[in-house]
Amino acid sequence: MSSFSIQRLQTLSNQDINELADVLIDVVEGGASVGFMLPITRERALQFWQTVASDVVKGERAVLVARDTQGVIAGTTQLILAMPDNQPHRADLAKMQVHRRARKQGLAQKLLHAAESWARELGKTVLVLDTVSGSDASRVYERALWQRVGEIPNYALWPQGGMCPTTYYFKDISK
Repeated sequence: MSSFSIQRLQTLSNQDINELADVLIDVVEGGASVGFMLPITRERALQFWQTVASDVVKGERAVLVARDTQGVIAGTTQLILAMPDNQPHRADLAKMQVHRRARKQGLAQKLLHAAESWARELGKTVLVLDTVSGSDASRVYERALWQRVGEIPNYALWPQGGMCPTTYYFKDISK
């Protein structure tokens, strides 16, 4: 089993953006519904991460990465911190991505735990997310005691086309 270190990025370097683009391309090509369609170009993946980098600098997002023993990014997740005025206690967990080469090693659980801890440090008490119903990711969240709220059929498209349902979850992290 490989060892991974989790890190919160205060800024995203060009190398970080390139490695994060590699992860995004891999998960989309692997069939994950994370907001992108096939074929996903490198330019599109880089554009997405450059936008995220800007949001990090503005304090609107937090990006956590998991690096393998060679220091290469193998997984990531985000906390969306920019919330309406009446929701300062909440954040959305978004874009959990684990490169196929790093799966089945507990990395998603490790990233999730780190995101929950970081959100708690930021004073957040409620986290919300959505994921494809019945997916490997949904099992990760359920094992971590996230509460299922409900399912919306035909919510999004799979990267290769065709509709998929999503399930919303929340977790009270105030305890």
